[in-house]
Amino acid sequence: MISLDEAVTARLESHGERFEVLIDPDAALAIKRGDFEGELEDVIAAEDVFENASRGDRPPENALEEVFGTTDSLDIIPDVVRDGEIQITADQRREMQQRKHRELVQRITRNAVNPQMDDAPHPPDRIESALEEAGFQVDPMEPVENQVDDALEALRPVIPIRFDEVTVAVQLPAEHAGSGQAQIREFGDLEREEWQADGSWVGVVTFPAGLQNDFYELANEASSGEAETRIIKDEDDIKTR
Repeated sequence: MISLDEAVTARLESHGERFEVLIDPDAALAIKRGDFEGELEDVIAAEDVFENASRGDRPPENALEEVFGTTDSLDIIPDVVRDGEIQITADQRREMQQRKHRELVQRITRNAVNPQMDDAPHPPDRIESALEEAGFQVDPMEPVENQVDDALEALRPVIPIRFDEVTVAVQLPAEHAGSGQAQIREFGDLEREEWQADGSWVGVVTFPAGLQNDFYELANEASSGEAETRIIKDEDDIKTR
């Protein structure tokens, strides 16, 4: 379950009765869209249906039976959310907007590069400033992934930006290959790997281009600074870093 501070109220009025439930706002929106895949018990603040949630008043059981055909709260809660209205206070809306803004900046930073600077990653503060300059406002009622394209359209007149992936070949010396390769392979999509005769390990990994600096830091930490990396652009163009 979630805390009361994290929950919003979903309200349904039917048959002259009012029914309220307390639920995570993102889960409520997912239920309304029909794509909620989690466990309901994890996203509600109370396993109850209320007549007035703020007072803790509960509707009569015969009203639940009449409207929903059951008195089981876990069966009723999705119906209240799906068919009712989500009540969000100004503070809750502001908090949701701030959180989704941070998620949007993080998603763009992970995936975006500067095509005018040899596809170098954009730092988060540059994305923050550019979004502010572009006047882009995150919609707290929409999933972040649905807002990325609009954000990019807003950013392009302000900064050179492109979503991209990068493929990097990395070689770890034998003394670091065992533990190091396990960390490297988890970073992105492992395209291919090969153990060398001297015990060193070579892997080719594809990941969001904005994470290049994170990848090089990981490779250095995993090899005590002895890793060798190459950015692979195509078969004929391999750039040594």
